[in-house]
Parts: sequence; C-alpha cells; structure tokens
Amino acid sequence: MTTNLDKIQNLLPLGYLYLIILGIVKESLYYYQLDINILKYSSIMDILISPIADLTSEPIILIAVIFMIALSILLQFLLSRNSHKKWVQKFIGQKDSEKVLSKEEIKATISRVFVVFCMTALSSFFFGLGIGNGMKMVKKIKTNKLTYNHKISFDSDKTEEVCLFDNNSSYYFYLTKGNKNIKIAPVGSIKSVELINNKKLK
Repeated sequence: MTTNLDKIQNLLPLGYLYLIILGIVKESLYYYQLDINILKYSSIMDILISPIADLTSEPIILIAVIFMIALSILLQFLLSRNSHKKWVQKFIGQKDSEKVLSKEEIKATISRVFVVFCMTALSSFFFGLGIGNGMKMVKKIKTNKLTYNHKISFDSDKTEEVCLFDNNSSYYFYLTKGNKNIKIAPVGSIKSVELINNKKLK
C-alpha cells in the first residue's frame, strides 16, 4: 500500500506537467488560427484548467473521455490477469528468444504501456479539439454565422451585444455585430456579462 502511494506521489508532478503542456498546445492550436498568441493573455492556472474546462463544456466530450479511460483500465486488467499467456507477452513486445519475465515484471510493463497509451490518446483528443474548434470558429467568422447571445456592460456605461466565444481569469474574447475583428477586453473593464437568448430557459 505504501509503495503504491509512493508511486502515485512520484507521478503527480509529471501529471501536473503533462496537463500544463496539454493545455498550452491545445490552446495555442486553437488561437493560432485566430492570429492570437494566447500565452500573452493567460496565466498558468488558465492553461492548466483548460482541458478540464473542455471536459465539462459538453457532456459528449466528458462521456467520450470517461469511456476511453474505462476501456484502457479494462484492457489493462484483462492483460494483467492473463499475463502468463503467450499472446499477452507478444502484445507487450516480448520475443520467444528473450528471457521470460516474471508475472510482476509483465504487469509493470503492461502498466507502462497503458500510461503511454492514455497519454497519447488524450493528447490526440485535445489537440484535435483545438484544431477542430479553431477551424470551426474561423469559418463562422468568415461566413458571419456567429451567435450574439451575450450583452456586455462596460465601466463607461457602454453596452454591447456580442458573440463571447471565450474568456479566462484576465480577459474576455468577443466579436461585435458587423465587425470581424476580434476584441480582447480586460476583466477589470467590464461591469457585467448578461446571457441573452438562453435556449435552455425557454
């Protein structure tokens, strides 16, 4: 039990670093298509929670990731349970001429394989999300098919109906009607944000 806890504690910094890298690349892929260097407008915390925010934004995304992780755990369990069988040993890349691994060594190898698999799958998923969402946003701007469902009130008492497509702890990113230029406003300059035309409340 203590050994497992030690392993988890050792992996936590790597997991934290992985989340940061995942968030940086995903956000950069999205905002690059909008010609914005998002790192200039984001804190480390914004980048870190970006993948988590994406997971909770749409139920289908959360379900897909949970399914993928559950499938990985199930496959790892099945392989570990059948670690003595030849097809499992071939799966992990052990050749017949090589030294036969013990059950514990095979389980450790399987664990490493599936950690790499999960990291690769999550990276592909979020990088694809960044590219896909960026392309979708660019297309909406070019074809003027944006939904203006937010009303922003500024400190100057000016009010605008906008398409608010993103925000973080420091900035709001939005477009106004009839203007394809993206506007970036500091949080401190905005008095309130009102959600209008909320379909779920109709």
